[in-house]
Amino acid sequence: MSLWAGFTCYVSPNTYTFVPSGCGDAQRPLQKLVIDRKLNALSLQPALSSGDVPQHDKQFIVHGILGIAKLHTTDFLIVVTNRKKVAHILGSNIYLATDFRMLPLKNEANPTLLRHPIEKRLLGLIKESLYSGPLYFSYEFDVTSSLQRQVKTGAGMGGEHVPMWKRADERFFWNYHLQEPLMRHPEDLSAFILPVMFGFLEVKVASIHERAFVLGLIARRSRYRAGTRYFSRGIDERGHVSNFNETEQFVLIDPPTGSAQTEMEDIEGKARMSFVQTRGSVPVVWAEINNLRYKPDLLIPDDPRSLVCAKKHFDEQVAHYGKNYLVNLVNQSGYEKPVKEAYERTVQELGNPLVQYTYFDFHHACKGMKFDNVRLLIEQLEREGLNPHDYFSLDTNGAPRLQLQKSVVRTNCMDCLDRTNVVQSTLARLVLNDQLRSVGVIGMTDKVEDHPKFLHLFRNVWADHADVISKAYSGTGALKTDFTRTGKRSVEGALQDGLNSLTRYVKNNFFDGSRQDAYDLFTGAWIPAAQTPIEDERPWLVRLMPWLFVLSLFFIASSFLLDAEPVRPYKVESVFPLFPVVWAALAILSLVYIWQHGVLYVGWPTLNRPVALINYDGPGYYSGLRGRKGTPNDPKRRQAQRKVQ
Repeated sequence: MSLWAGFTCYVSPNTYTFVPSGCGDAQRPLQKLVIDRKLNALSLQPALSSGDVPQHDKQFIVHGILGIAKLHTTDFLIVVTNRKKVAHILGSNIYLATDFRMLPLKNEANPTLLRHPIEKRLLGLIKESLYSGPLYFSYEFDVTSSLQRQVKTGAGMGGEHVPMWKRADERFFWNYHLQEPLMRHPEDLSAFILPVMFGFLEVKVASIHERAFVLGLIARRSRYRAGTRYFSRGIDERGHVSNFNETEQFVLIDPPTGSAQTEMEDIEGKARMSFVQTRGSVPVVWAEINNLRYKPDLLIPDDPRSLVCAKKHFDEQVAHYGKNYLVNLVNQSGYEKPVKEAYERTVQELGNPLVQYTYFDFHHACKGMKFDNVRLLIEQLEREGLNPHDYFSLDTNGAPRLQLQKSVVRTNCMDCLDRTNVVQSTLARLVLNDQLRSVGVIGMTDKVEDHPKFLHLFRNVWADHADVISKAYSGTGALKTDFTRTGKRSVEGALQDGLNSLTRYVKNNFFDGSRQDAYDLFTGAWIPAAQTPIEDERPWLVRLMPWLFVLSLFFIASSFLLDAEPVRPYKVESVFPLFPVVWAALAILSLVYIWQHGVLYVGWPTLNRPVALINYDGPGYYSGLRGRKGTPNDPKRRQAQRKVQ
C-alpha cells in the first residue's frame, strides 16, 4: 500500500481535516483523516474527491504527517509543510523535509497554555530536533532499509502492497515513537503514516569511460540510544549502542544504450549493487564524565550486565548482517587504552565464532596523514576471511540474478567519527572497484583511483557524509576532511580543525545537554506524561559564581575604559589601583571555584540526566575525579569514607 503524496489541511476550532491530494482506487479508496479536537480522536471518513472542502477557518498544504508528540499539557500533531527533492532512486523521488508545523490537538489550547514553562521548554526541544537533523522521506521508496533488506522484505516482488511502515526497519524509523498513536489506531491509517530517516543521503550521476551510473551514499542513524558525543556512550540494557549508523554505498546502472544518460531519472537501475557497513560505540558499559577539562574523566564500571548487553548487541548484529568483522581503532596507549582492553575482554569472553575482532593502531600506522596505510588493515581483514566480493547485487536485465551480502565490517574509534570515516571510505572504494569491474565499467586491472574526476566526486561524497554524521553527534563537522576531499593537508584545513575542536569543547560542555534532551523527547526515551524535567537544585553559591566572574570582568574593563581620571580617596591608590585589583581577585577566585567544581557547571541534560554515572563510586576504572569538589564523588570525601570503613 502506497502513501498519499501530500494533503490539504483544513483547520477549524474543533477539527483538523487532511484531504489527500491524489485520487483513490479499488485498493486505496479516497478517505480523509479527521482529528476531533474536542475528543482528541482520529477517524477516517469518505472523501468525495481531492477537492472535498470541509468547513474551515484556514488551510495549508502538508507534504506528510510525522506523528503526534504527547507533551505536558496537550498533544501536538507534527506535519511537514515544505520539502526539497534531493534524489531519484529506482523510479522514486526522495525528499528532505525543510519546514514543519506543530498543531495543538486540544481545541482549548491558547497562547497562555502554550507559554506554560514546561510546555514551552518541550516545544523548543521538539523544534530543535526537527530543524537540526536532516530528515529524509519518500512516498514509494523505503529510505529506512538497505537495497538488500528491501529485497528480503519483498519490495518489488509483491511486498510493496504491505504498508511501508510495516516494511520499514524499526531501528532507522526515526519518527516511530511519534507514529505509534496512528499505528495503534483501530482503523487502518497506513496511507497516512510516513516513516522518515535521520542521517545522510547524497546521490550523484557519475561517468567513467562514457558509461553513466548512479553513485549513492546513505547513512541511517539508529533511533535507539541516540544522543550526543559525551552524554551517550557505550551500551544499554537492551544491547543498543550509542551513535549506531548503517552506511550503504550503492550503484545503479543500466546496460549500454548508446544514448547519453545525464539525469538521475534517465537511469532505471536494471543492475543495482550495494555495500553496507556499520559503526557504533564500543559495546561495553562506559562513560566520559564532563568536568570542563578538554578531556573528560573516563569511567568503566565493573558492571555485571556488560557482558549480557554485549551478547544481545552482537546477536542482533549477526541476525541482521551475518558475520561481523569488528575493526577497533581506539588507541592502544594513553587515555583510550582501558576502553580498548575492555572491548577485547568482552569479545574474548563472548567467544562468538561469527564475531571476528581486529585491532588496528590507526594513529601509529597513519602518522603524518599517511591514510593510505589503511590498506594494511584491509590486507589483515582479507587474511582473516573478509571477501571484497561480498556485496549485494541484483541484475534485473533478463532473468534476475541475485547475490546477497553475507557479512559486515563494524568499525569504531572512540567517537565513531573521524578515524572511522577514513576506514569506511577506503573499504567502500575497494568494493566499488570490484562492483564496477563486474558490470564492465572499468577493466580488470583498472581502478577508480585512475580517474581523477570520478575520484574527486567520490571523495567529496564521503567527506560530506563525515561532516553530517559528526555534526549530529559532536556538534561540528568532521576533522581532516580537507585530506578526505583532496588527498592533501592544507593550512586552511588545519585551522578549520582547530576551530572545530574548540567548538566541540564549548558545545560538548555547555550546549549538548539541550540536544540530548531533544533526541530523548523525539525518540521516546523520555515520556512527559510520566516525568518532569530536572530543576536546577544547585546551591545559590554555585549558581552565583559565573555571574560573579562576568561582573568582575565588566568592572575591570570599566575601570580602564570608562574612568580616565578615577577618584582616589586613599593615597595607596596612587601607586596601587585598588578597584580593578579587587575585581581581578574576585574574577580569579570565581574562576578557580568553577574549575574545582567543574561537574556542577556542565550543561547536563535535564530529562534523562546520567546521575548514576556522574556519582558512581563503585569498583571499576577511573581516569580521574577532576572537577568534583563538594559533590558525592569528591575525592577527599571518598578518601575519608574509605578510612571510616
